[in-house]
Amino acid sequence: MKKQLLVFILSVFISSEIFAGGFQVNLQGQKQAGMGHTGTGFCQDNAALFFNPGGVSFLDSLRGISFGGSFIFPRTTYLDESSGYIAHTEHHTGTPITLYAVYKFHKTDKWNVGLAIYNPFGSRVQYPDDWKGQFLIREIDLKTFFIQPTVSYKVNEKLGIGAGFVYATGDFSLRKGIPIQDSTGKYGEGNLHGKASGYGFNVGIYYKAGEKLSVGLDYRSQVNVKVKDGTADFTVPASVASFFPTTTFSTQLKLPSTLTLGVAYSFIPKLKVALDINYIGWKSYDSLIIDFAQNTDNLKDIHSARVYQNVFIVRLGAQYTLTNRWTVRLGTYYDATPVKAGYLTPETPDANKIAITAGASFRITDKFHLDCSFLYIEGMKRTDTNLETGFTGTYKTKAVVPGLSIEYVF
Repeated sequence: MKKQLLVFILSVFISSEIFAGGFQVNLQGQKQAGMGHTGTGFCQDNAALFFNPGGVSFLDSLRGISFGGSFIFPRTTYLDESSGYIAHTEHHTGTPITLYAVYKFHKTDKWNVGLAIYNPFGSRVQYPDDWKGQFLIREIDLKTFFIQPTVSYKVNEKLGIGAGFVYATGDFSLRKGIPIQDSTGKYGEGNLHGKASGYGFNVGIYYKAGEKLSVGLDYRSQVNVKVKDGTADFTVPASVASFFPTTTFSTQLKLPSTLTLGVAYSFIPKLKVALDINYIGWKSYDSLIIDFAQNTDNLKDIHSARVYQNVFIVRLGAQYTLTNRWTVRLGTYYDATPVKAGYLTPETPDANKIAITAGASFRITDKFHLDCSFLYIEGMKRTDTNLETGFTGTYKTKAVVPGLSIEYVF
């Protein structure tokens, strides 16, 4: 039984990796989302605070504020091909938001200041409590917020630079089954809850070569988020309660850096095409270390290999101006998984993904603008056996994501 308990404890905290790999949220602007989430080389609105702070100084409006949100409807299917067993994640809706505000004191000023609040990482995954992998995961919920005050400076009519300080804060909860039954045959359960925080930065350069061509380079730094005094408690029969003391834990997780090169070109006055290439520094997330405040023979500090790899995301989008009020967009992107073979888990059933996007904008008035987007994301079917837990399965994930934002310019 001690071996079973140790296997459970080792696996219980591995799912904290949801802070990092496989659940990067790419929904930081509705205009940009409609164009395959491109925006580093194409500065359109206040979302440039995220995509390229250097482009903020090129915004036409003196001041503006925008608020938006998306609705993520994901679905993951698990298949054990040897037995034909199938399980589906429970239906739920993720709701990442964005809030952007930009201010310029005078029209001739070269300085712009701004504030951005957004959710770059987060997800919720819930399987039925009695599914085959319940001792690995029943439910996990993650929310993160990045708060980014920013300054941007227009060096000349072609070049802009900008930088933002990032304060990251997060909150997560986790439930897992424990392979010990009480007198009624009900399995035990482990519960985790923790808060995390960390710091980083976002810097960008924007170059407007002319009316047709613009280029951007943006770097969002790695953010080390630290969990202190997270709580771990367990519901188990009294006879084994000493193996599972209620305690606290601490850990440090490395959210990856992102380097993006973006190019935008107008083939005709009404048509703009944008290409972004992201290089994601997932390699920084090589292991997960858990330090418990209280240890027992079966509850020991954990060092678990993750061995993520750096990957590219290639994004392509187009925007066409129909009238002075209506604009439409299309896009696509290919998102490679950072999770190597042998390290796939049901908490992060990540695979290479392809997305198709669309969007539109409507100018209600000169000051009020409405933007919407729609994404369809299809993950490749992936079969893997986790080297640490021995859990085998085939996973298939897809999601639909509508979104909406409203902007007010002064």
